[in-house]
Amino acid sequence: MARSEQGNGLDLRGSTEKLTGNGKGSSYGSDPSIDGSTITEEDKQVDKYGFTGGAQQYSGDSAEEIPIEVLRQREAKWLDMLNSWDKWMAKKHKKVKERCQKGIPPSLRGRAWLYLTGGKVKRAQNQGKFQELDNHPGDPKWVDIIERDLHRQFPFHEMFAARGGHGQQDLFRVLKAYTLHRPEEGYCQAQAPIAAVLLMHMPAEDAFWVLVQICEKYLPGYYSTGLEAIQLDGEILYALLRRVSPVAHRHLKKHKLDPILYMTEWFMCAFSRTLPWASVLRVWDMFLCDGVKILFRVGLVLLKCILGSQEKLKTCQGLYETMELLRAIKPQYMQEGFLVNEVTELAVSEKDIEKEHQIQLRRWKETHGDLNCKSPPRMHGAKAIMTAEPPSRQDLRQRPTIIVKSPLANQTDEVQAENEIESGKTKKERQKKTVPPPEETINPYPPATDPSTPLTKLTIQGSRESLSSAEHDTYL
Repeated sequence: MARSEQGNGLDLRGSTEKLTGNGKGSSYGSDPSIDGSTITEEDKQVDKYGFTGGAQQYSGDSAEEIPIEVLRQREAKWLDMLNSWDKWMAKKHKKVKERCQKGIPPSLRGRAWLYLTGGKVKRAQNQGKFQELDNHPGDPKWVDIIERDLHRQFPFHEMFAARGGHGQQDLFRVLKAYTLHRPEEGYCQAQAPIAAVLLMHMPAEDAFWVLVQICEKYLPGYYSTGLEAIQLDGEILYALLRRVSPVAHRHLKKHKLDPILYMTEWFMCAFSRTLPWASVLRVWDMFLCDGVKILFRVGLVLLKCILGSQEKLKTCQGLYETMELLRAIKPQYMQEGFLVNEVTELAVSEKDIEKEHQIQLRRWKETHGDLNCKSPPRMHGAKAIMTAEPPSRQDLRQRPTIIVKSPLANQTDEVQAENEIESGKTKKERQKKTVPPPEETINPYPPATDPSTPLTKLTIQGSRESLSSAEHDTYL
């Protein structure tokens, strides 16, 4: 499978349409592009994720509803974790992992992703770097290709529906900045949906650093020339399938169905263009915590569900029919609760993946020679990233903070001053008096006027305007 000359796009000849194509495939991400200006306000019905239509619009059948009391409890727990992140990751990583599997509260998802990936540390260690890249005009070759791709990313989402709107502007900024940050890599079309998902949850600068971490730590080599890393992972997936579902493995082998034909978009876009949105978010919560093994597990679960029994194979006796099944996955297999449960129960570890990686790497060298792309080693999740690059307290500190001086403290000062004057106390004695210090608090998220209002709605409404990174911690 070759990378196209322009835009590092994927050339999936004879299989599925290009990642940004407008074909008739039934993939969740292949909705036809639209110009948001043609939709009247009356026609718009924005779901809780910000979609105004299309296949990814919220459906109660594909998602789980969490009681508001449970959501508030989870928010409190996540705030506690985020405020002592290094300690939790060092001593209670298992609990962090469990909470990611349950689903990160929508109001804190962006901030949690920033911490899980190490993006916050990267941002703190590179103050002013994004602004410097943002101010640069960029390579005209990449700028032109990126601009042509903008309107194709989630055209039914309110952030990206309007041509030239804030969402498309920020998406351009993030993708252009990455081409300057990694000029040897440039731009790959599959990076656009990744960056768009991030921008739905965080400001442009934060989205940039999380994108950097995903490309360099979670999926190194995926977006490089030749796409060798994704081809290797396709072979790893195929080998693991032999153990997970021998029936599906034999069927794909019989019809000589190369993994690249069906798993490229799954992995390179982290299933953001494949699954219903509730499932996308849950997969990402686990992926950014546990690393690429989650993508392997999702892929294996889908293949097992689609092709895992002789009964299911009755309707697909050839390559074409099999590809149609893989492109039009039945909704019940992608339902949030079912998929998350199957993924967490599947016994495929990072050791399994790395063992198979070494086997496939030796085979690759025998048939293709040495890899052209020398990408850094893959890190399996947040724990591995933090262990490799331990953050300092300075990197993880909260800013900006909101200083709130208690009215009681003011009253105490006045009464105390009056008493001291009346009693004729000496200056030295007055200095010994302890005055309560002002409270330093963090405003995690704006309070809802209606306790039943989901915090996701607040976040989505706020996402219409670009936020600076300095505002981000306070906003969340």
